[in-house]
Amino acid sequence: MRLRGDVNVLAPIAILLPLVAGALLFVLPDDPRLGKIYGTLVAFATLVVVLLARHADWSVRWLARPFTAAFHVGPTPIGWWLALLLGLCTLCAVAATNLPRQRSFVAQLLLLEGTMIGLFFARDLLLFAFFWDAMLIPVFFVLLGWGSHPATAWRYFIYNFAGGLLLLFATAAFGVIYGSTDVIGQSGAPLIGAWAPWIFAGFALAFLVKTPVWPLHTWMPATYADAPSPLVAVVSAVQSKAGLYGFLVIGLAYLPTYVARFAPELVVLGAISLLYGATVALVQPDTKRVVAYSSLSHLGLIAIAIATRNPLALQGALVYIVAHGLFSTALFLILGYVEEREGTRSLIRLGGLGHANPRLTGAFTIAALAALGLPGLAGFVGEIVILSGVYQAGWTWAVIVALIAIVLASAYMLRLLQDAMNGPVVDDLPVRRDLTWIEGLAVAPLLIALLAIGIQPHAIMAAIAGAVR
Repeated sequence: MRLRGDVNVLAPIAILLPLVAGALLFVLPDDPRLGKIYGTLVAFATLVVVLLARHADWSVRWLARPFTAAFHVGPTPIGWWLALLLGLCTLCAVAATNLPRQRSFVAQLLLLEGTMIGLFFARDLLLFAFFWDAMLIPVFFVLLGWGSHPATAWRYFIYNFAGGLLLLFATAAFGVIYGSTDVIGQSGAPLIGAWAPWIFAGFALAFLVKTPVWPLHTWMPATYADAPSPLVAVVSAVQSKAGLYGFLVIGLAYLPTYVARFAPELVVLGAISLLYGATVALVQPDTKRVVAYSSLSHLGLIAIAIATRNPLALQGALVYIVAHGLFSTALFLILGYVEEREGTRSLIRLGGLGHANPRLTGAFTIAALAALGLPGLAGFVGEIVILSGVYQAGWTWAVIVALIAIVLASAYMLRLLQDAMNGPVVDDLPVRRDLTWIEGLAVAPLLIALLAIGIQPHAIMAAIAGAVR
């Protein structure tokens, strides 16, 4: 084994800290308060390490034949922003957790965080593929342990594991042909040859399943509806971005010819996801399914931006990836609070929450307005930059489809807000109580970040501008 470059242990620490802490939590006393406090402290420490690890780079070569591979970790500019988003969303999700067997649930959240940081910090494709599959395990066990339908857990696992196998085969073929898998974030030559289209197909299918994009999305609505809200918040906010991240750092970097060749198909799939998700969200009676299908729509817009390969659209895509992560986490956590109080997620049964819950209503309003693209919030910045870049790239019809979906987003988000918060009070529901200060602190950082990025998005846009160059 050979150690390469400056030894900066912050990158492996960022990965190992939540993994080791999550494993240790299983053997600590089964006290709900201890689990939550311990998990919150670990999640906060992990966020700090990720913040400090922006330029970290640590590598140990472990394979020389049939291709070069390494335990190489250190964030790309895009990966660092996604890991930072993950750290914040996990911290808020752990702080918002209030479930039976809370210690075990928090431990699974920390394990999920560690595997996902590993994915975003991986500089070697084999390591990337390892973490791609490893991050399925905590979600699978949470769905089995806390979900109400075991079939949902198996559907999630089978869909995503199948995508992981395609990714692994494509990675192995890439390594054999290219000579190395230690390539993420490097400025290497694009992959060419007879096998390159098949390698691209393997990567693309894996990324499309994970995102998900229609028609490979069928695992997603049931997963989001059945899983506890803190887990859904992390999966929707960050795990769903793993495929988009793969397109950015692998597809555009090493297979740009095939991204360009299949751009029309990718744009069509993104446009269908965009309209289908928005239309179904408009008629859903379940609050979590409204946000789930809205996520399908939002992710379709990002997929379109990446497929066009326009530099401006790509900058907007990263801003919107972060924005979507923030407002989807806030929405799922707040809807979790609502379900805990009222015992229902049905819009038909909910109503009038805003009359006695000003803090809950205010937080939910900010998150919903960010989701529908209100100017001044992060969602608007991402949308307008994406639309400008897609139009600049000549995809006028895709811009028209996106504008229709944005109008529908206003309709379903305002319907969700109106029916749950401002509708008539339902007398037979439990007595309502407003957000406690701990619950408020769990969502406040997300809302503040939405406002901050809406006003000043340039740092995120600069990160991808450098990567595009």
